Amino acid sequence: MADIKSPSVNDGDEVQQVPSTAQGDISKSVDDHALDEAAKYLANTEEYAPMTPEQEKKIVKKIDAWMIPLLLFAASLGAVDKVQIGTASLYGFQTDNNMVGQEYSWLGSILPLGTLIGLVPASYLVQRVPPGKLLCTASLMWSILTIMYAPCRSWSGFMALRFWLGFLEAAITPSLTMLVASFYKKNEQPPRNAIIFAYFSSVFNGFFAWVVGTIPASAPLLKWQYLYIMTGSINVIYSIFLFFFLPDSPMNARFLTAEQKFHAVQRLAGNRTGIANRVWKWDQVWEALLDIRIWIIFFFNIVINIPNGGLQTFGSIIISNLGFSALEASLLTMPFGIIATGGAWLFSYIAARSHNKRTFVASIALLLPIFGTALVYGLPRSNIAGQMVGLYFMYFYWPPYVVGISLPQANTAGHTKKSVTYSLVTVGYAAGNLIGPQTFRANQAPKYTSGVVVMLVCYCVCMLLLGLYWFIATQENKRRDCKYGKPEVVQEGTAEGFIDMTDKKQHNFRYTT
Repeated sequence: MADIKSPSVNDGDEVQQVPSTAQGDISKSVDDHALDEAAKYLANTEEYAPMTPEQEKKIVKKIDAWMIPLLLFAASLGAVDKVQIGTASLYGFQTDNNMVGQEYSWLGSILPLGTLIGLVPASYLVQRVPPGKLLCTASLMWSILTIMYAPCRSWSGFMALRFWLGFLEAAITPSLTMLVASFYKKNEQPPRNAIIFAYFSSVFNGFFAWVVGTIPASAPLLKWQYLYIMTGSINVIYSIFLFFFLPDSPMNARFLTAEQKFHAVQRLAGNRTGIANRVWKWDQVWEALLDIRIWIIFFFNIVINIPNGGLQTFGSIIISNLGFSALEASLLTMPFGIIATGGAWLFSYIAARSHNKRTFVASIALLLPIFGTALVYGLPRSNIAGQMVGLYFMYFYWPPYVVGISLPQANTAGHTKKSVTYSLVTVGYAAGNLIGPQTFRANQAPKYTSGVVVMLVCYCVCMLLLGLYWFIATQENKRRDCKYGKPEVVQEGTAEGFIDMTDKKQHNFRYTT
């Protein structure tokens, strides 16, 4: 048995030193509700020799090889189901269903509205249900709804389907975020976020659209119906696969040996954010709701996703309006994913390698979509090449979003607080996606001037919010250094990193900026 070194528990302003205990007795020293499940796991697990750097590299590679493909395809296929409404429009979705005015724009906005309403149950479920199982269940239900698009032929029916898709998304994104935080150290999270939250949906969507484009006109169903049947069916099968093969944490990862599980858990102690605790704690809820850093990221997510909502719904239509056929337009959307994903990987790598420069890296990345939006706004529609270059550069909005969501991952401790925080971040994402399609007015086609201007404003506001986040977090770190001294490093084998305590109550916690 390994000796679990005694942690300091902050009770209000007073720091109480928990007595050192044998590993099997640690739960007697600390209130059982205060212990993260990782601490309980370590307290009841056979002792192993200290982990070597070579062993850690092997463990991380093994986790990457298993978790990244599983989560990447879960996120990408779910996103395909969500964004393919634009591709369906290239194949007559709007005309076949007699849509007029802003009806199509509202189909873009109703999905994130469902996510907003799904906040309350999602916050509770993310806390109480293992994230892997929650992700699988929500993904399966999402996929079944996608197949139901095919028989639906009314605007009200599509509105209902899109609403429930959004409602389920309130659980999917926090589950993915929780899983990344449960397997990786803080400095490892940004590049993994970039891969898992990659914009591959445009690549998959473009490929599926090309397949549908080859279906002859004599086929019994409309082309857009085949699109939804195909993508929904693939995702149903994949969701069932995930249920059996996706772990919830290193503690139940079947691809790791017993010793590797032990070390995979221990190495996360330095995060000071814990792995899992199923007890709902109202004090952590209120702390999350009163934490200004969380609200800054919440508003950042709203503003950065206003362009996302517009481009997801209207990106392929903008290309079509430049004079390309439906098949050509669907293929030309594929670089959206390559550009957004490549940019996210690059800037996330830089953020991971640069100590406490994530807000700066995200701000620099925002210059690229500003450049692209300015091109689209300033160049004449007759300049097809320039318009396409500008449109592609507009998709560089994704890298600052991916870097931005790594901040609450790194800076939020306490399992209930993390659940509420990740749900609030998702609500911000949903609110931005709700607003985005409404900035594209049907009577302004094909230039959509208001949508483009709003994008420019959003990117500038994002820079201001990132600067504010950096200032507040930096000042708090300085205050803690002055009051408590430099933080002590959590050593391997200590329970301190796995006490279910929020970041505000840990005197040794310092915020990543």
